[in-house]
Amino acid sequence: MNLEAVMQELEALGKERTKKIYISNGAREPLFGVATGHMKPMSKIIKKNQPLAEQLYATGNYDAMYFAGVIADPDVMTEADFDRWIDGAYFYMLSDYVVAVTLSETDIAEKVADKWIASGEELRMSAGWSCYCWLLGNRPDAEFDESKIAGMLKLVEAEIHNAPERTKYAMNNFIYTVATSYSPLHGLAVQTAEAVGPVEVNNDKGKSKLLNASVNIQKAVDKGQLGFKRRHVRC
Repeated sequence: MNLEAVMQELEALGKERTKKIYISNGAREPLFGVATGHMKPMSKIIKKNQPLAEQLYATGNYDAMYFAGVIADPDVMTEADFDRWIDGAYFYMLSDYVVAVTLSETDIAEKVADKWIASGEELRMSAGWSCYCWLLGNRPDAEFDESKIAGMLKLVEAEIHNAPERTKYAMNNFIYTVATSYSPLHGLAVQTAEAVGPVEVNNDKGKSKLLNASVNIQKAVDKGQLGFKRRHVRC
């Protein structure tokens, strides 16, 4: 399938109701409103196709950009490619669920995520923290430097309340993910969640809500979900 055929198929799969939901979360035109699950049949036909993924991502169409992440070949993507993709990720559903997810399947994931976390830019930071969440929730504990993850928990504790709004979500999720998916530091993550307490975040409309990692960690404990690992990161 070429770019034109994929775009026509995505348009046919679009639903106005789904489009409105995406827009309410920060997506902007152009987009069709395709449910991610409805992309699977097409992704099974195309499989990995980096040249096509690049063409789709460059359209600026949200659905096409998301599908680009589904068919991307992370093994051939370079640090410069990911920097270009994060430049085009204009809201969190792209930065955290397309770019960060794709990055998490590479050998350069930590290097790039570390750079983005230190950038001071909201969506780069959010993508960096989110990438670690995808990594910790998928890869064996032995692949991580325990002292590094511990240091990152301390960084979250010190900076989360003054972080950009979207970054707060990703940092809060990092605490939760360490507690539930990285067994060596479950206890430290629980302590960090307690020290951080509720985190207030505001949306574009000025409404605020509270994030509380401690509550979600306890729910995971109650459900026996400690040590959770995903078999696959991408759909």
